[in-house]
Amino acid sequence: MKEAVYIRTNPSSEPDLAELVQRVALGDQDAFAALYDSVASSVHGVVRSVLRDRAQSEEVTQEVLVEVWRTAPRYRPDRGTPVNWILTLAHRRAVDRVRSVEAAAAREHRAALLDRLPEYDHVTEQVEARLEREQVRRCLRTLTDVQKQAVTLAYYRGLTYREVAETLALPLGTVKTRLRDGLIRLRDCLGVTV
Repeated sequence: MKEAVYIRTNPSSEPDLAELVQRVALGDQDAFAALYDSVASSVHGVVRSVLRDRAQSEEVTQEVLVEVWRTAPRYRPDRGTPVNWILTLAHRRAVDRVRSVEAAAAREHRAALLDRLPEYDHVTEQVEARLEREQVRRCLRTLTDVQKQAVTLAYYRGLTYREVAETLALPLGTVKTRLRDGLIRLRDCLGVTV
């Protein structure tokens, strides 16, 4: 007579994840090992579906399980099952990794674009500065001698209006008028619009 073979389908053979998480929250390493064995493949599957990269998936899976070890005291049974909590952690961590990788790629792209920008053109800057100086000199020649003298003392030697008046032995009001008239002429000559 043949002996009957029975396959055990008793759900009690499955570890109680809620109990394991409670024990992990107390620092029980054996409970963590059992929890790890129970959920690692599911965590890896969720992470892999988001990341697609094998090496990063393995790394993030490890990070998630370390996070489970560290944050087990925060698990709230009233908010969901231990599996849902752990897989939510896994999904969030995987999405964070995707965002981090995308941000790093964007930074590298911007840096590469900056490398392609032409360097500061010293020759162009020198030519432009020389042309501006020539234009200012040309416009200064259009001023009367007294205007040119007042503008030169105030703007090239850095004297205050009062110091210009003392240097030229003129009343302050006269110096202000000469400077104002000279600056208006310079503005018009240089084509500056107000």
